[in-house]
Amino acid sequence: MPDFPNIILFAIPFFILAMLVELFVTTRSKFKETKGYEVKDAFASIAMGLGNVFLGFLSKAIVLGCLFLVYEHLRFFTIPVTWWSFVLLFFADDLSYYWFHRVSHECRLFWASHVVHHSSQHYNLSTALRQTWSGSFYSFIFWLWLPLVGFHPAMIMLQMSISLLYQFWIHTEAIDKLPKWFEAIFNTPSHHRVHHGSNPIYLDRNHAGILIVWDKLFGTFQPELETEKVKYGLVKNLNTFNPIKIAFLEWVYMFKDVFTGKKTLKDRWNYVTKPPGWKHDGTGKLSNDLREEWFKTSKKSV
Repeated sequence: MPDFPNIILFAIPFFILAMLVELFVTTRSKFKETKGYEVKDAFASIAMGLGNVFLGFLSKAIVLGCLFLVYEHLRFFTIPVTWWSFVLLFFADDLSYYWFHRVSHECRLFWASHVVHHSSQHYNLSTALRQTWSGSFYSFIFWLWLPLVGFHPAMIMLQMSISLLYQFWIHTEAIDKLPKWFEAIFNTPSHHRVHHGSNPIYLDRNHAGILIVWDKLFGTFQPELETEKVKYGLVKNLNTFNPIKIAFLEWVYMFKDVFTGKKTLKDRWNYVTKPPGWKHDGTGKLSNDLREEWFKTSKKSV
């Protein structure tokens, strides 16, 4: 069994140093229009990150156990641990992440944990640390096909960590657009700023992990527009810096929708599986509805 290091733990000093550098850079006159850092918001994000790391010791055991169960008893092939298998795994993992991330915006069960990451109305490197306390216990199902086809679980966990590490640096306003060739292939700060936008045109776009090509291939790509400054946060913001509330408020709201009021069994089920904003009485608005309204009323060129 290959033994790979936990690169996320080793990267923590880098995270701290990078945030200090960003804090210094974004206080310069060039960045006065950015929101930069807000103390309570940044500490809430850091608290969420620490909670994620702590709970990760438990969730990692569950995830590894499930990956090994599939690998040991159900796999179709055995893919060796070598350079070319890591190349294949890079693309397979990134595709898995794209669909996990997209479903996390289109299914309320997954949104209940993913909403944590979008709850900040600021966009900086501390926002990258605002991670779920619940999602790690069930989101791994999007990666179960990897041990099924023969990738070793340790390889999968390492590549998942590499992907998470890559996504740290793109949470910043300090970097504008990068060279066109890089923007065309990879996820960048510009692409990910769009993803964190609550503007109707930016909702549920750019779900990429490392490669932006998946969004272009599956029709969820949206470039950052000079005419539409990104407004960070949620359509309806949580307006709290309490880590407990940030972690679980959406779960509370979802369960209230499921178990209260007069609804059919199908309606209750739909409150778990339908996208955020769906309502059984037809009064809800989904991101596509908001986007269509924006296109109808906006005179801006897109």
